Formats: sequence, C-alpha cells, structure tokens
Amino acid sequence: MILIVDSGATKSDWIALDEKGEKLFNTQTLGLSPEVLTKEVIEDRLANNFELSKNREEVAQLFFYGAGCGTDRMKRFLKGIFNDFFPKAKIEVNEDTFAAIYSTTTIGSPGIVCILGTGSNCSYYDGHQLFQKVTSLGYILMDDGSGNFFGRKLLRDYYYHKMPQDLGIKFAKEFDLDADVIKENLYKQPNPNTYLAKFARFIVENKEHPYCKGVIHKGFQQFVNNHIMQFELATKVPIHFVGSIAYYLQEELKTVIKNNDLIQGAIRQRPIDGLVEFHKSTI
Repeated sequence: MILIVDSGATKSDWIALDEKGEKLFNTQTLGLSPEVLTKEVIEDRLANNFELSKNREEVAQLFFYGAGCGTDRMKRFLKGIFNDFFPKAKIEVNEDTFAAIYSTTTIGSPGIVCILGTGSNCSYYDGHQLFQKVTSLGYILMDDGSGNFFGRKLLRDYYYHKMPQDLGIKFAKEFDLDADVIKENLYKQPNPNTYLAKFARFIVENKEHPYCKGVIHKGFQQFVNNHIMQFELATKVPIHFVGSIAYYLQEELKTVIKNNDLIQGAIRQRPIDGLVEFHKSTI
C-alpha cells in the first residue's frame, strides 16, 4: 500500500493506492504541522483515524507533503513518528511546496508556485529544482496574504476600532470575540495559526464590502511585494497558486496579479489530486 498525504496547518488529506495505482481509500486528519504540534498530539491524530490505524501494518511507502516541513530537523521529527506508526513503510517527508509544484506544473516547465491557505509561501521552480528566496519565520512574523494573516488583521482592526461599525456588529455576531477566549486560543491552545485562519471565512463571505476589498487587495499586494517580486524572472513565468484563500478569493487575486504585470497560472484549492496523478505516473 502507498499513502500520499497533503498536510496543511488545518487538515491533512490522505489517499491510499495499491501497487497498480488504484485508489483503496481516502481519509482526513487534522493538520500535522511539526512546527506547532507536539509529538503526542501528532501521534494522537494518527491513532484516532480508523483507516490509518487499521492499515498501519500494510503501508509500504508514505509520501508526506506538509506545512512546516522545510527544515531537516522537522523532517526528522516527523519521520520518527511515522516510522513508529507505520513500521513497515519507507517514509519520505517533503515541504508542502513540492505538493503545490506537482499539482500545478509539469516537469520541465518553469514557474513561481505559491501557497495561500492557512499559511503562505512562495518558490521558484525552474522545471527541475526548487528555489526559495525567503526563509519563513512562521505565522507570527510572516505568512502574508494567508488565512491567519487576514484573521489577525480582522481581530486587530476590530479591537482598535478600525473596522466599520456595520461590519463590526456582524463580525461580533458570528464569532466569540471575548478577549479572554481569544488569548486562550492564541497562547494556551494548540494550532493558534489555524485559530486565526478561521476568521478569514468572514472576509471571504463579505468580500464585496469596501473595507474587505481594501484588506484583501493590500494583503495580496503585500504577498506580491515581499514574495513573488523577490525572483528576477517574476514577470517572465506563470504564477501558480494552491490553497483555500487563493481559491475562494481568486478573482481578487487575479486582479492583483494582472495589476502587477504578472502572468496568471493555475489556481488549485487542494493539491492532493495532482499529487496522486504524479505518483501514479512513477509506479
């Protein structure tokens, strides 16, 4: 059995294939980001999934693509957990950027590949190798244009009284904005980045409001300035995107891309299907 996994900060998509490339099952767990979760939490999320627990001895190969897996230390950390849980499996752990590449481009086709989901990042793919200009310092300092970026902006503007009154009333009706609740989730509970990102749903649902339009445009422009424009060939190759923020705000994103004289590439909500096709071609 071959397991292929696309893991964001919020959730992880798992698809199992047999030796002929036929799908056996698909399932989901919560996100398995090693940067924000302990060994015990990750083990618990694996053990609580029926399909994974039932088939743990049958897995021969695991291809894991995940948020927070950009360093050797995080890769080793996850490999250790997976080796214990899937004792017969050969484990390969890659950062989620590779999942984005395999789902939006073909080998030999250069492009800039971006992730705009719970978090964000950006890489140049020359058709064979991956290059990054910016080392991510995580959701507190970076993640421009992401779900947690917009969630943080909404909360700050609400508490600084910069959100229009009509929108603020609506915002307060949809979420528990008690200061103690917010601080509990940010500083004492796991996955604070995912907690922040849940507020981004509000900006998607109200994207026609002038305030939201301005926040979305500024957030995407900041992502272009700080990430995409770092690459010398930014205006010469397609700019591809994966992630829920890119998908649900794709018209707004396309406008920013066009206004910066960039070449619009593919936009995918979830890279898992493209990942499956890529690995099926290698079986």
